[in-house]
Amino acid sequence: MKQFNTENLLLTSNSAKKLYFEYAAGMPIYDYHNHLNPADIAANKQFRNLTELWLEGDHYKWRAMRWLGIDESLITGEASDEEKFMAWARAVPRLVGNPLYHWSHLELSRYFGIEERLSEENAAEIWHRCNERLQEKSLRAAGILQHFDVRVACTTDDPADDLAAHGRIKDNDQITAKVLPTFRPDRALNITAPGFIEYMEELGRAAGCTIAGYEDLLAALKNRIDFFHEQGCRLSDHGFGEFPFERATKRETGEIFAKALRGAALTDSEENKYRTFTLLRLGEMYYERGWAMQLHIGAIRNNNTRMLETIGRDSGYDSILDYHLASSLNAFLNELELARQLPRTIVYSLYPYHYEMLATTIGNFQSGESAGKLQLGSAWWFHDQKEGMLQQLKALSSIGVISTFVGMLTDSRSFMSLPRHEYFRRVLCRLFGEWIEEGELPADYGYIGGIVQDICYHNAVRYFGVS
Repeated sequence: MKQFNTENLLLTSNSAKKLYFEYAAGMPIYDYHNHLNPADIAANKQFRNLTELWLEGDHYKWRAMRWLGIDESLITGEASDEEKFMAWARAVPRLVGNPLYHWSHLELSRYFGIEERLSEENAAEIWHRCNERLQEKSLRAAGILQHFDVRVACTTDDPADDLAAHGRIKDNDQITAKVLPTFRPDRALNITAPGFIEYMEELGRAAGCTIAGYEDLLAALKNRIDFFHEQGCRLSDHGFGEFPFERATKRETGEIFAKALRGAALTDSEENKYRTFTLLRLGEMYYERGWAMQLHIGAIRNNNTRMLETIGRDSGYDSILDYHLASSLNAFLNELELARQLPRTIVYSLYPYHYEMLATTIGNFQSGESAGKLQLGSAWWFHDQKEGMLQQLKALSSIGVISTFVGMLTDSRSFMSLPRHEYFRRVLCRLFGEWIEEGELPADYGYIGGIVQDICYHNAVRYFGVS
C-alpha cells in the first residue's frame, strides 16, 4: 500500500515550511478547551483497542460513515470493535476532500508511526499493529498528553461535579500535564430543559444548600465557582443555540425561577430573561475571580428525533444555526462593561458568516486590561478544518489583531485529537507563508516566527495566567 506523506501537508510555500518546521512544530500544546474525561487521565487509562481510542464518541467519524451508507450497527451499534474499525477503514479512502482524510492519516502517523494509507486491504494489519502498541505507557491516557508535550489541558465540567478526578491528577506527580477543570453551567441556565428541577436538587447538594429560590441559586453558583477556583479553574464555558438578551430585574427573574420550580411552563420571553440575567451575574462572578469566559454560540442539536430516541444525545445529529447575533451580543457585553465587570471573553460562532461581525463586536470592548481581552474564538466544530480556519484567521487579521490570538484547541472527547493542533499550525504557517511570498509581510522569519509561536502557545499562557 502506498504511503501518504504528511511531512509537507498544507505547507504550500518555502516560507510556510520554514515557519512551520523552525518555529511552530516544536511548540508545546496549550489545549484550553476539550471534553476529555479527567477520570481517564487520573487512572492513566490503557485503551483496550484502537476502536475505543479512535472511534468511540467521535461524531465527526460517525457522520461521515452514515453519509457513506454504513449501517448504524457498525458505528454505534452492537458490532464488535474490530468490525467497527474495519468499517471505518473501508470509509477512509472515500473521504477525499474531507478533513477526516488528513486527520486520520496524521493520527496514525503521530501516534503509531504508520505512514501507509488506511484502506480495507491493510486494515487487519494496522488493527493488530496499533493494538500491540497500545500496551505502551506512552499511549495510555496521561502518557499521550506527555508524548505530545501538552502543558495545560482544560476539561469541561458541570458545577455539581466533585472534581475528585482532578484532585487525583493534581496529587500524581507522574502526570506531567496540568489538567484543570472548566466551569460549564449550561444545566443551570437551561431553565426549560427536561430535568431542570432535579438538577437544582443536585446542584444544591453539591453546594451544601437547598435551592428554594433564586437567591439560593446565585449562592449555590457562587459556592461552586469558589470550589472550582480552589481546584485551579480559571475558565468558564457556555453553549447556546441562539444567544439570548432580554433585560429583566432581579425580582422578575426570581418570579420566573419560582414558576419553573413549580413545574409551570415558561414563555420564550421568560426563558430569555432568566438566561440573560443569570448569565450577567455569572459574568460578574468570573470577573471578580479573574476568570475568562467562553461563549460557544450557534449549534442546533439532536435534530434527528428517531435517532435521538434510539441512541441518545450528542451522537452526531447536530447542525449550524443561522440567525442574527450582533444586537444581543453587543448588548450583553455592554451591560458587563457598564458595570466594569466584563471578564476576558472568547466568542465562538458555529455560523462562519458571523466572523466579521464578531471581530467588529469584540473590537468594541477591548481595553488596557490585557492584549486581546476579547477574542474571536478559533474555527469551531464543523469549521476546524483548512477552509474554516483560513476564514476565521483572515477575518481576525483584517478586522482585529491576529498577533494577540490565543490559538487552537481540540474541543474533543478523544485522546486521538491532539494532532488538530499540528493541523492548525500548518494552516497558520501556510497563511503567513503566503503573505511573505506575496510581499505582504517581510521575509523576517525571526519576527514572523515569533508571532507564530505566540499564537501557538505563548498568548494562551499570558491570557489564562496558567502555565
